[in-house]
Amino acid sequence: MLSKLIRKKQPALNSELIKRKELSQLEQLPSHISIIMDGNGRWATKRTLPRIAGHYEGMKTVKKITKFANEIGIKTLSLYAFSTENWRRPKKEVDYLMRLPEELLGKYLPELIEQNVRVTMIGNHELLPEHTKRAITNAIEETLHNDGLILNFAFNYGSRDEIVQSVKQIVNKVQQGSISSDEITEELVSSHLMTNELTEPDLLIRTSGEIRLSNFMLWQLAYTEFWFTDTLWPDFDESCLMDAIESYQKRNRKYGGLKQEEVN
Repeated sequence: MLSKLIRKKQPALNSELIKRKELSQLEQLPSHISIIMDGNGRWATKRTLPRIAGHYEGMKTVKKITKFANEIGIKTLSLYAFSTENWRRPKKEVDYLMRLPEELLGKYLPELIEQNVRVTMIGNHELLPEHTKRAITNAIEETLHNDGLILNFAFNYGSRDEIVQSVKQIVNKVQQGSISSDEITEELVSSHLMTNELTEPDLLIRTSGEIRLSNFMLWQLAYTEFWFTDTLWPDFDESCLMDAIESYQKRNRKYGGLKQEEVN
């Protein structure tokens, strides 16, 4: 069992982290944080463990970071769990990744309900195995009326495919005469994306030292603040999340314009 191979006790929050947590809540928090969870395989390889051991440990990090994000007042947490390109990985690894929603959402669901977390998902569900779809659908239905943190999983998700599907929907409406081409705006495109019920991310985090978006929320990240870390996802903890949030809070978001003091 992977749990026997990996024995890493999760420490309680220390006093310094608790203080940082309290101070962060006095500043402007990012409402929506999206994370590209990268480095599970490398984490396992460094420990001469099978790659799936890294995914198992990464699953525990999801639970830990979700709980902490909820505690500090983050409204939405989007996690890039499986991309449309990840099907190219070895079948054994893909099969294990398809079992993770059952493992995570099955065991963790009572805690999510207790914490008032709502589960949502973006991505193409049609190609997923039935057992994966059942686990995801059940979590979505069981947490539908929760109004706390939105835990949004991007599973079998690719941003280019999302944009293509959005364009097709809009073209169909133009051809049917329900809208004219003059009515196509940024807002209309956004309303046809899978994230149409979510706010756009304020902060993007990518772990493992890679500096690219990997086909994740290309439209939605237009004015998002980016934060990259060399830390592998299984080692990412509450302190790392605070580092990202504190960096975000020091930035001057202009959205292409200038602050009033810069104009004068």
